Amino acid sequence: MTDTSYIASARRTVQLEAEAVQSLATRIDGNFARACELILACRGRTIVTGMGKSGHIGRKIAATLASTGSPAFFVHPGEASHGDLGMITSEDVVIAISSSGSSAEVVTLLPLIKRLGTPLISMTGNSSSPLAKFADALIDISVTKEACPLNLAPTTSTTVTLVMGDALAIALLEARGFTAEEFAMSHPGGALGRKLLLRVGDIMHSGDQVPRVTETSLLRHALLEMTEKGFGMTTVVSPQDELLGVFTDGDLRRAVDQGVDINSVPVAAVMTRNCKTVAADSLAAEALHIMETGKITALVVEDAKHHPVGVIHMHDILRAGII
Repeated sequence: MTDTSYIASARRTVQLEAEAVQSLATRIDGNFARACELILACRGRTIVTGMGKSGHIGRKIAATLASTGSPAFFVHPGEASHGDLGMITSEDVVIAISSSGSSAEVVTLLPLIKRLGTPLISMTGNSSSPLAKFADALIDISVTKEACPLNLAPTTSTTVTLVMGDALAIALLEARGFTAEEFAMSHPGGALGRKLLLRVGDIMHSGDQVPRVTETSLLRHALLEMTEKGFGMTTVVSPQDELLGVFTDGDLRRAVDQGVDINSVPVAAVMTRNCKTVAADSLAAEALHIMETGKITALVVEDAKHHPVGVIHMHDILRAGII
């Protein structure tokens, strides 16, 4: 084969699979809605099973369901016949996947699943198969042709099955009103979880670490406070400890350019008023957005009474793995 042949083959595969996925839309009907209702009404877990390539796809479908608010796990049909069927109860719902609808390991389980009274959702490409006939809800995943030129290797059919599984998971997600925070609860270890779960209060500097001077303090005192605390800024507060503004490295440079005497001028004369702030219960990712938008490296954290209770620096965001 030449380079042109490889490219032509790949494009043919993509085209075939894209057309097969596109045709799925016309087959999402009352049976699909019935499948959603069965899972939503389930008081146990959604059990996904399938043999061979269907099993590989089934594992991914189970994982997607579990991470989007529909508790699920995969059971291998071969192992189910040797004890793992005990994982399935009448409180559950089963999604059985087989393109032919006749996989021996899956078909063997059907009478036992029905005897338990467990609802069965069948995903198959053969509407006259045993798997289809046992179904409480039949989802059609048929394809006219595999991408494999021999029309043998599961290619188009597995892609279509995976997409149908995603469609099911997302429909259920929307029906449950599943939120980003709930999604993050099942992804606490990754960057996504950190972005959706980590709060400013979890990583901010507080107490004596917060740089603070009063509005009547001289610039040199503000400079000493900035140097000691190391944030490149200090808060400026009223006698009642209300936040009036901040004095930053940038304010200092501008003051020096203007010839301001740091030994005689109060910080209130050159500070930045109406500074950007964030609440302690805000997401750390929100604080990052404010910093990036305002092109600043530190944010004051204030409470409901406008008292500065903390400082969060860009370095804190980096250490937390938000970016």
